[in-house]
Amino acid sequence: MNRQAKCKTPRRPPPKKPPNSQKDPVGVYLRVRPLAAEDEECCIEVISGTTVQLHAPEGFKVNRNGEYKETQYSFKKVFGVSVDQMELFEHVAKPLIVDLIHGKNGLLFTYGVTGSGKTFTMTGSPGQGGLLPRSLDMLFNSIDPYQAKRYVFKTDDKNGVDLQCEVDALLERQRRDNALNISKTPSSRQRVDPEIGDMLKQEEACKADGVDEDSSYSVFVSYIEIYNNYIYDLLEEMQEDAIKPKWNGGGTPLRQNTEFTPPQSKTLREDQNHNMYVAGCMEVEVKSAEEAFQVFWRGQKRRKVANTRLNRESSRSHSVFIIKLAQAPLDADGDNILQDKNQVSVSQLCLVDLAGSERTGRTGAEGTRIREAGNINQSLLNLRTCIEILRENQMCGTNKMVPYRDSKVTHLFKNYFDGEGKVRMVVCVNPNAGDYEETMLVMRFAEMTQEVEVARPVDRPICGFTPGRRHRNQTSKEELSHRLEERSSPIDNGGISVLNGMALSLPPLPSSELTDPNDEITLPRLIEALQNRQRIRQMMVEECSRAANMMKSMLQELDSNLISKENLIHEQNGRLAEKDRAIQSNKTEIERLEKKAKMQENKIVILQKTTKIYEDDKRSLQQELETRGHRLQRELSDKRRMEQRMQGMVSDTQHKWEKECEKRVNAMQLEMQNKLWVKDEKLKQLKAIVTESKTPGRSDAPPRQTQPQTQPQRPSREERPSREERPSREERPSREKRPSREERPPAKRSASPSPLPTTTPVRPLHRRSRSAGGEKWVDHKPTSSLDLGTVLQPVIPNAIQVSTPSEKALSKCDRYVLTHQEVASDGEIQTKLIKGDVIKTRGGGQAVQFTDIETLKQELATVQSRKRKSSEGTLPSGDQTGGSWTDVETRCSVALEMKAGSNMGPGFEHHGITKRRKP
Repeated sequence: MNRQAKCKTPRRPPPKKPPNSQKDPVGVYLRVRPLAAEDEECCIEVISGTTVQLHAPEGFKVNRNGEYKETQYSFKKVFGVSVDQMELFEHVAKPLIVDLIHGKNGLLFTYGVTGSGKTFTMTGSPGQGGLLPRSLDMLFNSIDPYQAKRYVFKTDDKNGVDLQCEVDALLERQRRDNALNISKTPSSRQRVDPEIGDMLKQEEACKADGVDEDSSYSVFVSYIEIYNNYIYDLLEEMQEDAIKPKWNGGGTPLRQNTEFTPPQSKTLREDQNHNMYVAGCMEVEVKSAEEAFQVFWRGQKRRKVANTRLNRESSRSHSVFIIKLAQAPLDADGDNILQDKNQVSVSQLCLVDLAGSERTGRTGAEGTRIREAGNINQSLLNLRTCIEILRENQMCGTNKMVPYRDSKVTHLFKNYFDGEGKVRMVVCVNPNAGDYEETMLVMRFAEMTQEVEVARPVDRPICGFTPGRRHRNQTSKEELSHRLEERSSPIDNGGISVLNGMALSLPPLPSSELTDPNDEITLPRLIEALQNRQRIRQMMVEECSRAANMMKSMLQELDSNLISKENLIHEQNGRLAEKDRAIQSNKTEIERLEKKAKMQENKIVILQKTTKIYEDDKRSLQQELETRGHRLQRELSDKRRMEQRMQGMVSDTQHKWEKECEKRVNAMQLEMQNKLWVKDEKLKQLKAIVTESKTPGRSDAPPRQTQPQTQPQRPSREERPSREERPSREERPSREKRPSREERPPAKRSASPSPLPTTTPVRPLHRRSRSAGGEKWVDHKPTSSLDLGTVLQPVIPNAIQVSTPSEKALSKCDRYVLTHQEVASDGEIQTKLIKGDVIKTRGGGQAVQFTDIETLKQELATVQSRKRKSSEGTLPSGDQTGGSWTDVETRCSVALEMKAGSNMGPGFEHHGITKRRKP
């Protein structure tokens, strides 16, 4: 046999409810309990029937300035210490019982600090019944004539009610009565508890108006408690577990123990109408207020209570007593209940006694009591949070999710706040000054709860039958029984008809004895009596025929009713067959949908797993991306800091070298000026000698010397001092220490003219650059360098030319030079030779340390004639051989170069190149 796989039932859509825009606020009532002692300080004052004022006790500062602050709170109704239980019931619970009878749900709960009188308000005491016993009494007083027989209504396990016919209900009653007689003896039957025997007084009984007489009612009660956020059934029978007996060595049992299993917690579920209910909760059908209250008292004894410093019997759990009323209309004849489950209406009223909020410091709780108090306070806090969010959604137009599922209390009653019935709250307060802080919080919560609106429940739809069916049925039954009693008589053993009974009532015959033939009195008297009897007999025959006709018509009417009933039964059987076919088709459809739902669930599970994998991958990638982003940010910040540091170092180094170069240039300029001054003096002397030696009549030029005596010879490379022998930078004379032109001693002029040179003077060679030594150079010429076509180009014979420096090239050389070209301020191209030493680093690499900068500049000369002005006077007009570049300073500050293909002399076109310093 293949086992059917379990699958979830497809979710049914909720029944369509008529839209209802009308809303009612939550009704909040305040009840003030009397003080325990007259000498206690009171902090609550009742101002009116709807307002109370809260006073701060002595020694308690509320305002910031340390002054006392009095606060007023308004409620729908305020009940003072003198209000009795009956008046409280009239205002609070009586309207909920009326709504319950008319098929509307209701919720009534008590709220307050521990020891404020919540349990007394809900349950009461002997002679002063609370809201719960009075509600039961009013309910049964109203529906008692219209109650259905036991087990006609039967609860299912899905928060619904089924119907049974009279025969099934009778069989179940007999079966349960037999089981009750077998399991319990008459002496062990439950008796009425004396503590609840006089809860209500006879004169305080009340009854609801407007009860539907054409319906049958049945009441079911259940009682649960919410302890440490777990739900327990207080009416569940304790199961006995027989422990296996222990045997001694002789084979006889030592003892046999019997224990009771602890109660199991129940779960909350949602029915097809989206109403919350406790699954597996025991529901007891009751037929009287005494029976219902006895069931309640049986569960009340099992409720969790404990003794604390503030209350001798403090409730440690939230108790919920549920009254469920099932009603169904009668059929068209008004005789039996209509066997249609869709016509059954179920309404319920929840009476909740919330446990009081408490502070462990005031109650002196320890161990388990502390855990219980924490769970109680947490559940009350969740209730307050749900109320606050509901109020915010309604007043501000938000759509926040209400956290009903955070607590079993709020999750069980979420339907009431969503519009499944009226909600009433009785706030119980203790005016004792010691409870001032807790009372103030309770007042604020109660006043806030009044601003929450709950949708008004809709009325139950009326069936299509004619009202007054029950009354007509009872009237017809009474009339028929009366007629049968009037027209029927006992039947004797001989089978004598009704006429024999009537004949016995005929008048007796007179005496018919004739003593005299001439007697004329007896015969006429007898004839008259016989005629009278004949007339009475005729009347009796007519009455019998009339009764027979009436009985015949009644029998015909009964036959017609029977035929109509048979036709109705056939019609109902046809409808039942159609319903069976529809049910069968629905079953097949349900099976198909269940298979489809199972496949969809498997797909959903696969998609959820895939989604989880993707989410994990996404999360890991996001974390990796964030890590890399942080790393990149750090690297960028480090790079920026390094760039700033390098820029600072470059600027410092550049500033340092600029100063150093400026000092060297100034020193070199001063040195060259001194040399030029000496040469200028010598030239002046030579010029003077040449001028004096000329005669006016002589036309030919004097012979020149082969070598001028005043031209200083450039020492050869071997005669130059080495780098170590040259004066250091500190030993060179500074600009301030050098003598000025006026302080310098005049050059010695020779007394006799020196012989003139006979050959062309040799141009002294420029000092060779240090790059022409035996060191090996790296000549770095970028690809963007331009060839200027001039002869003044640096030539480094022993060099490796590269366009991009590399570590391999640097490792083979000792010096480094970089050729850099840029446009000067006058638009000409300026070439810089940046030189440096290649040094080895500690890490095994190479580094370049720049030591010198040589600048080569190309300029275009003008053709304007410039004559050197002699210090001794102007030359004769005929001596113009000096040209425009005979000035010593101008001539010594530039280098002359003959450009290829030029028709001009060396003095007309030149390139100005700054003197290069030694590398």
